[in-house]
Amino acid sequence: MRLPRLLVLTDRTQCTGSLVDTVAAAVDAGARAVVLRDKDLPLPERAALADRIAALLAPVDGVLMWAGAAGSTDRHAVHLAAADPLPEPRPALLGRSCHSAAELTAARAEGCDWAFLSPLAATSSKPGYGPALGLAGLAALVPLGPPVFALGGVRPEDVAGCLAAGAHGVAVMGPVMRDPSLVARHLAAAG
Repeated sequence: MRLPRLLVLTDRTQCTGSLVDTVAAAVDAGARAVVLRDKDLPLPERAALADRIAALLAPVDGVLMWAGAAGSTDRHAVHLAAADPLPEPRPALLGRSCHSAAELTAARAEGCDWAFLSPLAATSSKPGYGPALGLAGLAALVPLGPPVFALGGVRPEDVAGCLAAGAHGVAVMGPVMRDPSLVARHLAAAG
């Protein structure tokens, strides 16, 4: 699978409507990969939500990425937190969240297909991770890992700088959960 330039992460607490409607609008605006977070949901409820989102992505050849090791068995694409164990069996596509050179190096060593590197900028959704990398920090760390997606406070006007710094793409959550039409602006900036 060729990774898209934009990954959308879910957070139903930031949606103005239902999460499914928000993801549908993001897909309509061009999103082709969605990372289902919302890890606080009971696994059966989260699995049902994953099925509904996967059905939205199927007509556009999009991919659903399951966040976390819990419940990841038989998932095609899984995105792990930095400290999550590798799932068995290993999914076909595997990514990991990273916040340092050591974590990026480890993700590369375990053969991850992508890594999120955060935070690019200060963000209210993930306080405590930082300091913000900025574009210079991003550029310094990108060569250490698998293909990197910049995450954390990424605005449409930041996308070109992230790509110039060597990132494969960007990952967005809060702004898109509040206004899914922003997907089009992020994609336009990715060229």
